[in-house]
Amino acid sequence: MTSSGDIDYDSYKALVRWHIEEGTHGLCVLGTTGEAAVMSMEERDRVLKATMEAKGDSDISIIVGTGTINPQTCIDFSKQALAHGADAALVVTPYYVKPTPAGLVQHFKTIAEAVPELPIVLYNVPSRTGCDMQPETVSMVKDACNGLVVGIKEATGDVSRVSPIKSLCGSDFLMWSGDDETGSEFVLQGGDGVISVSANVAPNAMSRIMKAALNGDRSTVEALNDPLKPVHDKLFIESNPIPVKYAMNKMRRASSGIRPPLTELSESCRTIVDDALKSAGVI
Repeated sequence: MTSSGDIDYDSYKALVRWHIEEGTHGLCVLGTTGEAAVMSMEERDRVLKATMEAKGDSDISIIVGTGTINPQTCIDFSKQALAHGADAALVVTPYYVKPTPAGLVQHFKTIAEAVPELPIVLYNVPSRTGCDMQPETVSMVKDACNGLVVGIKEATGDVSRVSPIKSLCGSDFLMWSGDDETGSEFVLQGGDGVISVSANVAPNAMSRIMKAALNGDRSTVEALNDPLKPVHDKLFIESNPIPVKYAMNKMRRASSGIRPPLTELSESCRTIVDDALKSAGVI
């Protein structure tokens, strides 16, 4: 965002190209780490267009956040993402209303059946939604959607969920961690990757950590991950995405603006984030 609150499309496209150059395997667009929640449909459309323009002929995967509380809005967002060539939709559990397991099944089934051409990745982040989708419910949703739900972003930080979800849903059911602090262990325990906040400031390092974790190389994971531990922690010193937007501006990768009700990073937190970035060698 620019200082006036407009989307900085030029910086955004440069950011996409940077990720491609740094070895990022996939981008999650219009997700939690950003201001998708306060964008209009027209702005989302322009962001998706800019994404595909910057992607060019790269084989990087594009997952688009299309989840919200209203299933019809989810459907509209998913159709929009499909029209732009997205590879999958990231659909968060409905927030605030705290649906039952049966309600979750119905919610995801409705979306999947309305846009069957676009695979769905479930998104479980109870710290934000007030709804924790248990492994048994994940399996119920997958079965009800007849192959249209292909994976989950599991953002509880609970690595013990990898085994039961894989057992219930099958080894081909993809599991991404949504928590950087536990993400490498999540993969070492059988997960498939991480949808990362830290990768916004250290994409190459996160890519190398995930490659080592997928190869089961714990010693390399630990060596690569240790310098990033302060980043994993301090990028949440205030509500995401406030610290990461500050960090990216510090790195000259993004403009300084942020949309209400989000605010700029508190002055007292800036040196703390700066020190974390220095420890990781990104500034």
